[in-house]
Amino acid sequence: MATGGVTLKSLPSELPLDFLNKITKNFSKDLQLREDASESVYMGILDGGEVVVVKKLAENSPVPCEKKFANEVQNIMGLEHENIVKMVAYCREPNNKLVQINERYITAEITDTLLCHEYLPQGSLDKNLFGESSIIDWGTRFKIIKGICKGVHFLHTLPRPILHLGLKPQNILLDVNMAPKIADFGFSRIFGIDHTRKITRSVVGSVGYMAPEYLYSGEISARSDIYSLGLIIMEISTREKNSSDQKHARKYVDGVKENWTMEKIMSEYTLLEEQGLNQVQACIDIALQCVEIDQDKRPSIDYILNRLKALPKNAEVDHSR
Repeated sequence: MATGGVTLKSLPSELPLDFLNKITKNFSKDLQLREDASESVYMGILDGGEVVVVKKLAENSPVPCEKKFANEVQNIMGLEHENIVKMVAYCREPNNKLVQINERYITAEITDTLLCHEYLPQGSLDKNLFGESSIIDWGTRFKIIKGICKGVHFLHTLPRPILHLGLKPQNILLDVNMAPKIADFGFSRIFGIDHTRKITRSVVGSVGYMAPEYLYSGEISARSDIYSLGLIIMEISTREKNSSDQKHARKYVDGVKENWTMEKIMSEYTLLEEQGLNQVQACIDIALQCVEIDQDKRPSIDYILNRLKALPKNAEVDHSR
């Protein structure tokens, strides 16, 4: 593939590995954004200086890369929404490589699997909420909460609804204006519109953010995402990280329920006036409803959005942490 003059808008949906090698400088450590057990993530720089994110899926990932690739490409390629990360291209290319088996090296066909999506310069919500230099005022936090909820609403109300099943602050990316975009659909499922609940034997996700019925029984529904959403709203509103060592985060939830009274909110958000304080209180209340153990007691995404829209919009901006 010729690279001269290639722009983000002109990228074809399927890319050769040679092209991705070129724009990442052979997957240079200097361009690496992060690495974990399931993938290595790089910046890819196009000829005109535009940046794209290149995710190289690991062959020995806890979630098979074929499944993650299928989820990402089939579920979100082509989706357009201001609060969903745009998938722009992919690569799935077999290559002969030397692999070691029982102290012997043999040539085997290994398929390189890569995904490309738009680059969000502010990075993850997790980094911005809990990083060393994180200072986000309440007005921005409230905007982020509403944006995430709009993204979830879009996914859940598609003609063939999509359940994310991996919502957490690390999978929410922020653009230059601090607008949130939901990313990483590796665990996602397309949910038949005639289904309300489903049992799966493959329980994968993020410990601390998984709904208890999914974690312990493999039962998934739209309310599984609502549970995870509640924990994210809770973290954004309280500025306290869900660091519970329990898989279902009940210790963290119980602490918020007990401690975050209006008196606590006023002491933490000292510069907010009444309307802003009421916004914080309402968001914490919504979050606590979302993390009810009984999933039938959790609100729908429609209810959450309508309640957020009904809150006063002209809150005083709080510049304190």
